[in-house]
Amino acid sequence: MTITHDVFNQPEPLVDINLYAGNRALRDALGFHLPGRDEAASLAQGARWGSTEWQTHARLANTHQPRLLTHDRFGRRVDRVEFHPSYHALMGEAVAAGLHGTPWSLGPGAHVERAAAFMLFTELEPSILCPISMTYAVTPALRANAAVTQDWFGKLASTAYDPRLVPFTDKPGVTMGMGMTEKQGGSDVRANTTRALIVEQTPWGARAEVTGHKWFFSAPMCDAFLILAQEEEGGLSCFFLPRVLPDGSLNAIQIQRLKDKLGNHANASSEVEFHAASAWRVGEPGRGVVQILEMGTLTRLDCALGTAGLMRHALSLALNHTAQRMAFGKKLIDQPLMKNVLTDMALESEAATALALRLARAIDRQDDPFEALMRRVLTPVAKFWICKRGSMLGQEAMECLGGNGYVEEAGEGVMARIYREMPLNSIWEGAGNIMALDLLRALRGGSSKGGSVADALAAELAPARGANAAFDRFAAALPARIEAMADEIEARRLAQDVALAVQASLLRRHAPDFVFEAFCASRLGGDWGQAFGTLPAATAFDAIVARAMPC
Repeated sequence: MTITHDVFNQPEPLVDINLYAGNRALRDALGFHLPGRDEAASLAQGARWGSTEWQTHARLANTHQPRLLTHDRFGRRVDRVEFHPSYHALMGEAVAAGLHGTPWSLGPGAHVERAAAFMLFTELEPSILCPISMTYAVTPALRANAAVTQDWFGKLASTAYDPRLVPFTDKPGVTMGMGMTEKQGGSDVRANTTRALIVEQTPWGARAEVTGHKWFFSAPMCDAFLILAQEEEGGLSCFFLPRVLPDGSLNAIQIQRLKDKLGNHANASSEVEFHAASAWRVGEPGRGVVQILEMGTLTRLDCALGTAGLMRHALSLALNHTAQRMAFGKKLIDQPLMKNVLTDMALESEAATALALRLARAIDRQDDPFEALMRRVLTPVAKFWICKRGSMLGQEAMECLGGNGYVEEAGEGVMARIYREMPLNSIWEGAGNIMALDLLRALRGGSSKGGSVADALAAELAPARGANAAFDRFAAALPARIEAMADEIEARRLAQDVALAVQASLLRRHAPDFVFEAFCASRLGGDWGQAFGTLPAATAFDAIVARAMPC
């Protein structure tokens, strides 16, 4: 055979690495929030999830997409989704790591630990975390129905995964989903038309027959769901809808089709209809939106965490490629403009990690009045800004790989999968405008026993005061802008600037000075164009890149 070419100057793939050991930004942030923590579990997770084995599972789950079976061969309705074995392997791994409802059964620090593990697991780009995140979010919301909570909580917090479609009593562990969105309303859930007719009182409380539809019903093979439906007299209420009824029969949930999505291919997002399906009210009649807000805080946390994890892996892929690839007589990473781009992405990734983990700490400290205020302001801010920047970083990281980054090659092109996944977290659980408006509501919400949101934000920024002139000017201008914010037309800019200020303050506390100084010089100086690779010449390029390098 004639040899036409040799393959050279092609980088080795980023496999069999410890995702945690090389992530200095995550390790330092965890050390700040949980001083003295034992890193053994995180190091073990980092090694396991950075392995070829688990990267292969993620690839297979994405390339062998879920398949809907509406009927069996005899014509009976089954409404079942089939998944590749790698999907179930990934689900089992996430549940075993306690990334779903487990933290609600543990003590202080559990939500911060879970957040770190969630970010590490997301680096696989497995596309299976939707049911994991929803189970995490709905678990505390069930408390509004004490009887259901008593029967289901232990299994929601269990680290055992069981995909069978059988009664919950026959399973060691369960997962849950949510169904809010309808085709005519989207984020405006008050426009929902699904109806709930209360038919009887049971040991689980008021049972309704629910008739209607849901336009986005993710993870339809979960064991139960929290949904919204209109009561005839009570208004929009929250209901608990099991997939299998206590008597072992399937509930009247018909899966109409699976969504054909840009990314998130391993997850079976669906459209469903309810035909007098049995559901039990959770909370008071007409208080469904309140239940949504409680759940939304937690799913929005996971949007920020998931995006931060994807950002970190996109950066790692870019660093791995450019450290090996030669161009114009040098490694790409040593070319001045490329070094500027990589450094800028490293700053963005570390800042995203810092902000996402800070929100996790606010959720972890449920009984702290100050942290309650920080939850209120940081939830929309982190969801808005991290998700917006994630898509931009994903595109820039792909450009660092050139054409190789754009090629999927049966799912082995992880960068392409990350790029397609990035917009999802920005859209899911409230897009950018919803988050910006939610921030305005938080800032206008007045005071509580912990003070006001604006005062809490000032206290959060205080530790970085006096460390950098640009930061001081930026932070000093925020209170007046918040006070004057009577019109929503500038709400996105305010959300951006609150995020930047909090990120800078966090970097001051648990990142090296050269990271904090570079972040302030580039983001808070007043002439930031937001394009990556525009850092000033005085930036500590080599130190920041070295800090960001994967193991």
